Amino acid sequence: MTDQSSIQSDAPARVAVRRDRRVFLSGLAASASLLSACSATGLGSVLEGKPAKSDGPGRAALLAPVSGRAPQLGQIMRNAATLGGNTLNDTGEMAFFDSGDTPETAATAARLAVAGGARMIVGPLFGAQVAAVSQAVGSGVPVLTLSNDISVAGRGVFVLGVTPEQSARAVLTFAARRGLNTVGVVVAPGAFGARSAEAAATVGKATGQTMLPPIIETDPAAAVVKLTKANGGTLPKAVYLPGAGAELEALASALRGKTQVLGSSQWSSRDPGNLPALRDAWYAAPDPLAFEPFAVAYQSAHGTSPGILAGVAFDGVETARLLGRIQEQTAGGLTRDKGFSGVLGPYKFSKSGLCSRGLAVLNVGAGAITMIGSASA
Repeated sequence: MTDQSSIQSDAPARVAVRRDRRVFLSGLAASASLLSACSATGLGSVLEGKPAKSDGPGRAALLAPVSGRAPQLGQIMRNAATLGGNTLNDTGEMAFFDSGDTPETAATAARLAVAGGARMIVGPLFGAQVAAVSQAVGSGVPVLTLSNDISVAGRGVFVLGVTPEQSARAVLTFAARRGLNTVGVVVAPGAFGARSAEAAATVGKATGQTMLPPIIETDPAAAVVKLTKANGGTLPKAVYLPGAGAELEALASALRGKTQVLGSSQWSSRDPGNLPALRDAWYAAPDPLAFEPFAVAYQSAHGTSPGILAGVAFDGVETARLLGRIQEQTAGGLTRDKGFSGVLGPYKFSKSGLCSRGLAVLNVGAGAITMIGSASA
């Protein structure tokens, strides 16, 4: 994987993040108001820090699953895309189409979008739908999928989702710079665990860390025994727990105080600050300074706290809007050298369709989350 995100500064960035997003850093309130007030100009121009061109805006389409097995995910995507007064309609910059949950429904939605004038597709969410969408729209219409499966990248498909590879790159690089040169990896059975373990091994080669063979285990006592045996009788200096399933707290509790516990962006869904078992752990996550204004505005508009999916959807839609205004809704526009600044932090695409994303590294403290490592795409 090329153009991976990397931690730029060894000096801790001491930015406290309160667990209650509604009172997060009072200085961000003005930014949140600015975000909520954006309407016709959208947020793309705000993120770029300069006015967007208004002559001849391009057209794009959001494909979201509002029918099928996960309609709640599609609604989150729609909520994010319409934040700040933006619209999804047949005559504006962004249209909306229901992608359902099968390759066939997504391909149908994509064909309708292109027939309606879309020059870029944002979505689909599910990796299994991507090939069908790409084939349906042809090579001339870039597909900005919100999936986190990098295997679908290429041939006009660009992967915007936050991936296991990005999390591993951020937190393991930071750990290496702190002298944690022996790392164990414990994952649950399944595709996500396998991808996370593979990503960690790849990063370890680049950083010079010794990565122990991955352990597929959910029982904490068994995991500790296996880690100790694999490391010659003692626990490794750090243990990476990328999953955020029901087993996370027990695994982290068994390791806390004995080794440095590391985590992935998946942890954000568990509100780590409220889990004592994760105290003192480090995990990869979107930069809270970039995300919090969006979170405050989303909470105000929709009454719920947004997760990473909402941020990915918002960034995808705003990327398409921005490129439409400067008439660059093309593969070349997506791979521009300066990349993009989004609510999940900076990101840029390689010609292969892979996304280099700047994730921060956060420390779980007593009563607060602290950003200890900032990142750049």
